[in-house]
Amino acid sequence: MSKEQNLLKSYNLNGLELPNRVVMAPMTRSRADNPENTPIEGLHDVYYTQRASAGLIITEGSQVSKEAVGYVNTPGIYSKEQVEGWKMVNKKVHEANGRMFIQLWHVGRMSHPDFHNGDLPLSSSAINPEAQSFTPGGFKDTVTPKEMTIEDIKRTIQDFKNAAKNSMEANFDGIEIHSSNGYLFHQFFNGTSNKRNDEYGGSIENRAKILFETIDAIKEVMPEQKISLRLNPSLNGIFGMTMDEETIPTFDYIIKKLNDYNLAYLHLSEPFNDVSEVPYAVTEIAKRYRPMYNGTLMINAGFDQESGNKVIEEGNADLVAFGKPYISNPDLVERFAENIPLSDWDSDTFYVPGKKGYIDYEAKARKQEA
Repeated sequence: MSKEQNLLKSYNLNGLELPNRVVMAPMTRSRADNPENTPIEGLHDVYYTQRASAGLIITEGSQVSKEAVGYVNTPGIYSKEQVEGWKMVNKKVHEANGRMFIQLWHVGRMSHPDFHNGDLPLSSSAINPEAQSFTPGGFKDTVTPKEMTIEDIKRTIQDFKNAAKNSMEANFDGIEIHSSNGYLFHQFFNGTSNKRNDEYGGSIENRAKILFETIDAIKEVMPEQKISLRLNPSLNGIFGMTMDEETIPTFDYIIKKLNDYNLAYLHLSEPFNDVSEVPYAVTEIAKRYRPMYNGTLMINAGFDQESGNKVIEEGNADLVAFGKPYISNPDLVERFAENIPLSDWDSDTFYVPGKKGYIDYEAKARKQEA
């Protein structure tokens, strides 16, 4: 392939110039193994800086409060120490001419009492997702969560607002609200996980209300064009999510309403598993939502160089996010440009502390250029 690949063309992301359309997807790596859950100098900064040639980096999910955590050794963005840690990472990434958004995260019921001094995790309704949480003691079965009160909801919206303010202080180029993959916002969206009978349950509009209230709150502390979010409309049978007849109409409503905002981008995922036999599912997400959404559309899940170039060429997406290929190929953009085969990742080191399987993958393309 030539340098004229669609993936390698520049893109103006609502005022932020991207040198290419290859995005590093957000991925939990569980390296913040310290009491404050802060990014670690010599580790997180190296990891992200190694990948600074990406058009855009989206960080791993970073919890907006202590209540939001649900995976071991994940970094946060709610304390002064965490802000300083991320500021250090951003300094290094920006010095390497990189651009980085932080993904703001609340896992909701996908957590475990082990993270909350024995207290129940929070969710839209008291329904056990029948999944597992990655705790300090290993994977443990989830429990029935506490149904959030109105006060809990309002506090959580403020947590996202404060996290967004902290993100600007840490010099991120923008934020991505993690409203996907069976986590808190997604739990509100789906009728199978939200059985509320108040203003945050029942109708499609009510179930989506928390998301739009959160966006409106974040707009008060940062430019709207630096805000983005992630959605996974056809998630089924994973992360405790079960689709029903209102699932896709709910996402249709949300995505159409997002046109009222001037967001950085909308990040969508293609189905994580085979949903062709699920009567309520949509099998081709980009094709469905490209005509509905007027802004920048990012797509991810299972793309490679060929399919990434094709989805842009066909007009169904503007940007493509790559996950696992970025773990083992810090020079993914250069490999695409030079058609260098990709290195395999080591799944045994995805979620363990330390440098191994994190910052020790070789950048072959850059070595050849040197």
